[in-house]
Amino acid sequence: MKILRSKRVSKTLSFYANNFGFRKPYQVLLDGTMCFYALKNKVNLQEQLPKYFGAEVKLLTTPCVIIEAEKLGPALFGATLIAKQFPTHRCGHDGNPVSGSKCLRSMVNKNNKDRYIIGTQDRELQEKLRLVPGAPLLYIHNKAPTLEAPSAASTKRSEKISQQKFLPEKQSGESVAEIKRRVLGIEENTEKIFKKKIKGPNPLSCKKKKKAAELNLPAPATVSEGQVKKKRTRKRVKIPQHVKEHIKLQVEKS
Repeated sequence: MKILRSKRVSKTLSFYANNFGFRKPYQVLLDGTMCFYALKNKVNLQEQLPKYFGAEVKLLTTPCVIIEAEKLGPALFGATLIAKQFPTHRCGHDGNPVSGSKCLRSMVNKNNKDRYIIGTQDRELQEKLRLVPGAPLLYIHNKAPTLEAPSAASTKRSEKISQQKFLPEKQSGESVAEIKRRVLGIEENTEKIFKKKIKGPNPLSCKKKKKAAELNLPAPATVSEGQVKKKRTRKRVKIPQHVKEHIKLQVEKS
């Protein structure tokens, strides 16, 4: 069961990484309801979320979330302490704080350009975020953190992006760089990248081959016509021993 759960998480994270540019460390933006449910169900977010995602995670909140939790009094005292442990991101509501749900919704805005994973138990906020493409939802279910599968809005946007990638630029009317800039807010480097060509050796550093005259070497000897002719070899005739003795006797008699 744990293997199946980890596969689902990695599949969902890969979807957001490939289509919406999510990258490690993942930024998880939490509200007061998430901190309250974590305390109630004895879920240590700082320990369990990195294991659940299988990657480094940054747990974040906003000043509005902490102010809202403090106003609710002793009932959310423990949740307030948990929220104060995390770094806060500026939400732009300085001097005029809003509710935690409105604050998180404004942080995501229309396209979630900062690539937040929203951790909340607020059902109304969850429904609003499901309408935003590229806004992952995290909540606690059965005393365990759960990353929701991509919403219909996110799936539809990913299909549109993949279709635009395979269309010619003239037919689609937009280049791939323009689509990424409009949809994901990613700006590509337009400067031309020149590949280094493989150059030959430096002619100045190469030594020239010296001739035989320069090296003071003796010239090769010339071969005369007489030397070219083959020498005649005499064949020796071997005389048998009895013939030699007969010839010797004849010589003595004479």
